[in-house]
Amino acid sequence: MATTAEIFEEMSKRIAANPAAIAGLNANFQFELSGEDGGTYHVNVAGGKAEVGPGPTQANVTILMSAADFKSLVAGSLNATQAFMTGRLKIQGDMSLAMRLQSILG
Repeated sequence: MATTAEIFEEMSKRIAANPAAIAGLNANFQFELSGEDGGTYHVNVAGGKAEVGPGPTQANVTILMSAADFKSLVAGSLNATQAFMTGRLKIQGDMSLAMRLQSILG
């Protein structure tokens, strides 16, 4: 399985290859991933471009979850709605922006 850093690197490549996925989106997302291979990462989207990397940002939305659950979510073996409903995924900030994450993660 890919490391968390590798997942964010791949996310950056996917966004660059498919800018339509972030069209019209202007938001800063912060991911606070706990546990082994965790850390803080950000995805800042504005003007049809995204900057993805490690470290915090002035977030509109903060996603809190374990790194293991994040990897499962990205791999498609963890349903985001179920993770949210069971407390494995916590969201702080603008929920409508959080819903747009599917286009970035998927």
